[in-house]
Amino acid sequence: MGRIEWRKKAEMQRWYMVAPREAKETVQFIDKYCEGYRDLFPEVRSFEYFKYLYLGLIANIKRKTFPEIAKVVGLENGQGFDYFFGNSPWSLEEVRERRINKILSFAEGEAITMLIDETGDRKKGRKTDYVARQYIGNLGKIENGIVEVMCYGIIKGMTVPLISKVYKPEARLKEGDKYKSKPETAGEIIKEIKELDFNIKVVLADSEYGESSENFVRVLEKENLEYVLAIRSNHGV
Repeated sequence: MGRIEWRKKAEMQRWYMVAPREAKETVQFIDKYCEGYRDLFPEVRSFEYFKYLYLGLIANIKRKTFPEIAKVVGLENGQGFDYFFGNSPWSLEEVRERRINKILSFAEGEAITMLIDETGDRKKGRKTDYVARQYIGNLGKIENGIVEVMCYGIIKGMTVPLISKVYKPEARLKEGDKYKSKPETAGEIIKEIKELDFNIKVVLADSEYGESSENFVRVLEKENLEYVLAIRSNHGV
């Protein structure tokens, strides 16, 4: 074998040793959307689980747990998601920032309607931070679970989740936490949305927020935002 041929063979061997494999394909529109985040995941496997997660979230399954998502996307078990969230080298803040920038680009400066709401999930035990027996609105009753205050934007006829924050019950606060009511948490979200330069047309919320003059309504007025808020029929004005 000549020197040039030997060198080419050696270079090919090195390429096969270090060149990353391509991420496995899922569904075309999921792959296309997630490709915009590809550079944020140093590991191919992590990027694949990022796509699996999106695929599972839109799947028609009742419970969006790791084992259930794993089944619907064709994985043997949900252990890979534990690694993805616990040890995989990617930044949640970078992903959030990229997603918000994509939404801002999609909005193209149009005025959007903002909706404040909350959602929750049942959780067994108390191992997960901030799980407690509390009212879970989407279940319509008190359950052991976790609750998030959500902000959605209605943009060009589409409802898009913008920012969410976990509600931290007073009895489950960790060292360094400060208790904040749901309306107070929603007020913080409003301020963050404003800082991101979204053009807000109006804010909508139910009576839990509409009846919170100090922690929520005052924030809207201070930010010069128009709002339509529900109040109960027996609530004094």
